[in-house]
Amino acid sequence: MLRKILKTGRLKAWSVYKDELRKRHDLTYLFWECTLRCNFFCKHCGSNAGNKVFQNELTTAEIKKCLKEIAEDFDAKKIMLAITGGEPLIRNDVFEVMDCAHKLGFPWGMVTNGFLVNERIVEQMKEAGMKTIVVSIDGIGKTHDDFRGINGAYKKAINVVKLLAQANFLDDLQITTTIHKSNIGELEEMYRTFLPLGIHSWRVFGVDPIGRAENNKELLLDDRELKTVLDFIKEKRKRSKKIDITFGCEGFLGLNYEGELRNHYFYCNTGINTGSILYNGDIFVCPNVPRRPELIQGNIRKDRFSKVWNEKFEIFRNPKRTSCKECLECSYWNECLGGSFHLWNFEKNQPKICHLKILE
Repeated sequence: MLRKILKTGRLKAWSVYKDELRKRHDLTYLFWECTLRCNFFCKHCGSNAGNKVFQNELTTAEIKKCLKEIAEDFDAKKIMLAITGGEPLIRNDVFEVMDCAHKLGFPWGMVTNGFLVNERIVEQMKEAGMKTIVVSIDGIGKTHDDFRGINGAYKKAINVVKLLAQANFLDDLQITTTIHKSNIGELEEMYRTFLPLGIHSWRVFGVDPIGRAENNKELLLDDRELKTVLDFIKEKRKRSKKIDITFGCEGFLGLNYEGELRNHYFYCNTGINTGSILYNGDIFVCPNVPRRPELIQGNIRKDRFSKVWNEKFEIFRNPKRTSCKECLECSYWNECLGGSFHLWNFEKNQPKICHLKILE
């Protein structure tokens, strides 16, 4: 009972802190979705990336100009730049741009499937000042290959992690794993496999009903399977200090799990501390949020990023974003605020998934 009271108090304090963050809305995390082109065709891709031509991709000069403006208007050292895609390494200018970003003062990292990484690429990463990397591995062997649609993808990803660990220049070398019905039985084997690789962290989350997963709903975890994943992470966080194992940002998890599975309580900071520049220059929030026209805040080809950041994003900073009676009457509304925006049903103005309902 005492533990429950203490956690409830901490959650209330966290809600007050979130209100202050929302008012200040300091930009601390910026995605650059450098391309939607990809050498993989993953079954769950939230961005619907693939091996095709996407029109209006930003040029080298355009993204460099934008980053220079952001560095002029903000303190670049306080903004983590996350390079994502598609597959970032498809762009042959990615290290030229990142070298520019590094010289401007931005710390930066990359999300990659790892398939194009070799010793020369690792050296380029190091030379351009990369601080973090996320390599996606979604199961053991054939399970990963089938999910990602590429034979040999698993072996390549494991070898890339080993190569990066040996290079020993990163602040955070992370494996990220999407759990679905075909790999949930491999959780323990993945843990035993990843642990000795030299990684710093392992981020685990379920398949979300967004992007391609909307058409592959057989991948989605049921309530029992979601609890299995959360209990696995909770147990490993208690027992293992060798790597930091965390759950993704899907939603508020209730008293039994909040504070146990992440290094912070739930907080969807998209549009508050997190923004993005999409492949075509659109100024947006987390790239996994549905790209509805009314949610796009501007475009760097015609707008200065800082002006848009400071003057727009109202929908993402409004703590009263719903008229859903069930949400508003929930005793945890202030802690949840409807969960993550990438799982928000904008037609019905309510969450697609209520994790609290599932878990409690």
